[in-house]
Amino acid sequence: MKNPTLAIGDSEMEVLQHVWELKHATVAQVHERILKNRKVAYTTVMTMMQNLAKKGFLTFEKEGVTYVYAPAIDPGQVRQDLLSHLMMKVFKGSPTSLIQTLVEHEAISDEERESIKSIIKNME
Repeated sequence: MKNPTLAIGDSEMEVLQHVWELKHATVAQVHERILKNRKVAYTTVMTMMQNLAKKGFLTFEKEGVTYVYAPAIDPGQVRQDLLSHLMMKVFKGSPTSLIQTLVEHEAISDEERESIKSIIKNME
């Protein structure tokens, strides 16, 4: 079976990240947060949240007339699945190539660089 994480679009990921941050969220709460950056219809957000629930990324409970959504999958697992897929697809499974590309082609601050070094040092 195909990994369901790979069937998530950019807008759905945006919605999912808001739900992760809020822990429990209504469509109205997520809609309000998205409106801070761009215009989107309330019904569009509602449809995306319903689709994320159908795909197994969110759960929901009805509280009165309002649906309250919560994460169904740990954010770390979703990130790991997406990163593993990207690493296999683009970097032929090589974590070294992935890191090398990030370090060489992205603007990494001194603070981020030190944080990366610290993570690697703590792994040893």
